Amino acid sequence: MITRRALLKTAATMAAGLVSLGAYAGGIEPLARLSTTRYRINPPGWPKGQRLRIVALADFHACEPWMPAERIAKICDYANTLGGDVILLLGDYMSGMKLVTGVVPPGDWAKALSGLKAPQGVHAVCGNHDWWQDLEAQRLRLKETVAHKALRSVGIQTYSNHAVRCGSDTQPFWIAGIEDQWAYLTGRRTTGLDDLPGTLAQITDNAPVILLAHEPDIFVSVPDRVSLTLSGHTHGGQVNLFGWRPAVPSRFGERFVYGHVVEDNRHLVVSGGLGCSIAPVRFMSPPEVVVIDLGEA
Repeated sequence: MITRRALLKTAATMAAGLVSLGAYAGGIEPLARLSTTRYRINPPGWPKGQRLRIVALADFHACEPWMPAERIAKICDYANTLGGDVILLLGDYMSGMKLVTGVVPPGDWAKALSGLKAPQGVHAVCGNHDWWQDLEAQRLRLKETVAHKALRSVGIQTYSNHAVRCGSDTQPFWIAGIEDQWAYLTGRRTTGLDDLPGTLAQITDNAPVILLAHEPDIFVSVPDRVSLTLSGHTHGGQVNLFGWRPAVPSRFGERFVYGHVVEDNRHLVVSGGLGCSIAPVRFMSPPEVVVIDLGEA
């Protein structure tokens, strides 16, 4: 028989566990953890003997106290130690939360990002929150945001439906970046500014292509001409209850929620990101820096 004392003891233990769980999800994981996730991928058609190391960062969501400029700078310092040939930024630099104590101005987070260094440069796209947090861009239906301008002001190549040939004459590759698929917000409806066909039409030779797209949903339309698609946006669900993710911002549910996805010999990597949106909580989906080694081992 369960006694009243045993029941109270069990309830107290469960309450303490819930408090600890809340402290971890609301403090330790989003603020104190930083994981490094590594992939080695040899996509179909990737040139024999060509190797490329990518360091990818997504979803900073700069704000006080969760992602101040000082923390961004430390993450960038760490990213610089990973030996990337190229560093790719996958969007959502602006905060997506109301539960903040202060705003980090675009000039401040951009200055922190300016510390990133790689032989083949730092390349970026913007995300939906970069658009949604820019009220003037929303009201006037502008074609770029303050985030675009902040990135360019510190010398970071920022893509909006265009492609650039990178690398050397002997080991070239293309970086193509599409504009955000959820850029304009009208009530609960979104309108994208992405132009995948127009972006890929700018590629003029057979060198491999790396596509940057903030939201992974575009992957269903990406042709096999693209060697690798890189996305963020989902935060890996942000809360992962032992395989159940209650909120995934994708029309495909968990199909593209996180990690390395292969469909019809096409490759996608979705970063779990670094910051938080909506609420300052992460559980079993820690902030991460992604390292991808392309080519044969």
